[in-house]
Amino acid sequence: MGILISETTREEREQIVAESIGNINGSCDGCMAGLAEMYQDYIDGKREIRDINMEFRAHYESGEEAPSRSSCGYMN
Repeated sequence: MGILISETTREEREQIVAESIGNINGSCDGCMAGLAEMYQDYIDGKREIRDINMEFRAHYESGEEAPSRSSCGYMN
């Protein structure tokens, strides 16, 4: 099984994300739910997971405007 949108169904993409990030219902003040939200475009078939990861990494490395962290969760 691949991970590209063209190779997967929505259900498979949901499973890929859930397995990749672990328990999205974790008890860490919503941090896992925020992480799962980051991949919603992939689950919806709008953007490849690689593109989402590259964008996140670019924001992290460059310090450009990005969601800020408050303890374990993200704030806008």
